[in-house]
Amino acid sequence: MCRHLAFLGGEERLGAVLVEPEHSLFRQSWAPRRQRHGTVNADGFGVGWYAEGDPVPARYRRTGPVWGDQSFADLARVVGTRALLAAVRDATVAGADGEAAAAPFTAGPWLFSHNGAVAGWPDTLAPLVSGLPAAELLSLEARCDAAFVWALVLRRLRAGDEEGQALADTVLEVAEAAPGSRLNLLLTNGGTITATAWGDTLWYLLDPGARTLVASEPHDDDPRWREVPDHTLLTANRTEVLLTPLKDMSDDMASAQRKEPRT
Repeated sequence: MCRHLAFLGGEERLGAVLVEPEHSLFRQSWAPRRQRHGTVNADGFGVGWYAEGDPVPARYRRTGPVWGDQSFADLARVVGTRALLAAVRDATVAGADGEAAAAPFTAGPWLFSHNGAVAGWPDTLAPLVSGLPAAELLSLEARCDAAFVWALVLRRLRAGDEEGQALADTVLEVAEAAPGSRLNLLLTNGGTITATAWGDTLWYLLDPGARTLVASEPHDDDPRWREVPDHTLLTANRTEVLLTPLKDMSDDMASAQRKEPRT
């Protein structure tokens, strides 16, 4: 129910990544080419980026459509970065959370976005509430499915899980509780990008040593864009991209749970 994009590379202005390409994320807010659910992404937007020498990202979010925000136009024109994550939103359920419900969500060095929707939200994920400390529930940024999914991911990251494992385990947990959910998750720490394809489109473009892009859909017609198969975990840095079927990870987890403990 949105479009999102993450970038790693040499320093670029925000606008060079998000506005200037022919089919940029900016344009996808009203004219996406490959969006399967929804047509216009005008329920908010956000961008998070990293400044040189600072591991904690800056963030700019608003409730309305990106095309109507002159302040974003000014930022995009002059601010440069080597890593960013941005999203334009089509809300799953109308609500009053406004800007707080717009990706990217953030904590420490991480930026996070969810493209999709949790089926049967919020009832289907009620059983997962018990896995979160009360303080984390009370501090959720918004009362939407994306914010709750982020809380599940963040709990795993803070427990020491690698980014890929945290995303994969969260997707499998949520998909089991809410079958039919679309769970394309996107995460960066400024040095790597981790993402899942689960129910919606995901693409990447790798120009080793120059730039890595991971996005809901290509923002131009560069023939190097590659589509990520559904039910796949993507992990990337500035020089390589690794794809791992999430089904295989699920089978490995089930196999580990069936093993008898040694005596």
